[in-house]
Amino acid sequence: MLRSAVIAAALIAAAPATAADLNRIVLNGSDEALGVNVVADEGEGEPRSTGSYALRLYKAGDPSFPFDAFVAGAVRPRDGTLEALKFADIDRDGAPEILVIARSAGSGGYLAVDAFRFQKGALALAASKTGLAADADPVAAVADAAKPRRGRR
Repeated sequence: MLRSAVIAAALIAAAPATAADLNRIVLNGSDEALGVNVVADEGEGEPRSTGSYALRLYKAGDPSFPFDAFVAGAVRPRDGTLEALKFADIDRDGAPEILVIARSAGSGGYLAVDAFRFQKGALALAASKTGLAADADPVAAVADAAKPRRGRR
């Protein structure tokens, strides 16, 4: 009897994560200039409305095995669901940045965008904007955020 109760409790505890994962957003993209295949996905077992996302980069090569050679990655907080993965040269240095765009689950449908720079095998956050209007251009917004600011000398 105790064994059956333990098994039943384990199955019930595992069910929400499995159900949530069926709806988890996974975005894929690739960029020839960067030479990478990119995956962004919502955190396993997390609610759709908030949590985290993982960004993983793999060396582009054999199309039969696009995710075999992991190069770099990052985990970031997320307010909303992942909506798009884009590539844009927001700092005009000749190399595209990787943009991860999320839409809030609230009534405003606000946008958030994180821009990552991938150089010399390293991934770094270049700029981030949150609270953008639902119809805003996230690429333009993060490009503005990535502009160098003149400081006091």
